Amino acid sequence: MRTKFDTASVTKLFTAVAVLQLVDCGMLGLDDRIVDRVDLTGTCIPEDVTLAHLLTHTSGIADDADEELGESYEALFVSKPNYSIRHNADFIPQFAYKKPKFKAGTDVSYNNCAYVLLGLAIKQATGMGYRDYVDRHVFRACGMDDTSFAAKDEGDAAVAEGYEAEYDEYGQVKWRKNVYSFPPIGTSDGGAYTTVGDLDTFMRALAGGRLLSRERTEAIMKPQARLAKSYGRGTVVNGYGFHFVYDGAGKLVCMYKDGANAGVAAMLAYYPDAETTSIILGNQTCDIWELHREAERLLFDAT
Repeated sequence: MRTKFDTASVTKLFTAVAVLQLVDCGMLGLDDRIVDRVDLTGTCIPEDVTLAHLLTHTSGIADDADEELGESYEALFVSKPNYSIRHNADFIPQFAYKKPKFKAGTDVSYNNCAYVLLGLAIKQATGMGYRDYVDRHVFRACGMDDTSFAAKDEGDAAVAEGYEAEYDEYGQVKWRKNVYSFPPIGTSDGGAYTTVGDLDTFMRALAGGRLLSRERTEAIMKPQARLAKSYGRGTVVNGYGFHFVYDGAGKLVCMYKDGANAGVAAMLAYYPDAETTSIILGNQTCDIWELHREAERLLFDAT
């Protein structure tokens, strides 16, 4: 099946790879301050925030909708048309003038707009649009032939439309399309369309050193933040795009990136010891973590 599914925040992996490619060729540096790469004059983005902070969710900058505080992303577009946001720069008014949550490097908090800023840094360094760069140097470079930044208003795109369940007073489900829930085309924080096969192709190309230098491949395949969060009986530590899960004995279980929006569910997990991927893509709102845990159980039972 070649129907493409929205990946939501799994797209952040493509952004992380693009940044590290530019670090490889000397066009960007992980210690570069974002204010030196993107004109953020007059905003509340602190001067000490680096690309590394943005990649690992340790920047402390405010987000447009803080998911960890339960803020709704859809609510952003109640009074502002979602079709007014098509490029990374369009997001700036939604978050850059809010006060930071904490000083860069002192805590960890998942942040979508950190990756918006990384997309702007990619454009500044290359002179190419973010989507053009990623399409050429990530998707095409590793043979992801069924992956693109398709737009919801693109009439002939072979994509699965997203649906969110709503329930009436009797508990009966009604499905509504997610066309007004977020911007009509993906940017560097989320929204690329792909297939399960292409995500497996991407992960194997990445782990095999076909997208980054040996040094940068090793870097993206391990944690990069010092701060850990509890995860069941283990912990999760952030890396460049990926989250790394360790069990109670300190053994690496997997590295993953998930994505969830109204009408979108995505999970890419990679198990380095087994060199195996577990990938789930859906076009309806669901508990992607429950599905992931079941897939993981079947994987462990088979090994």
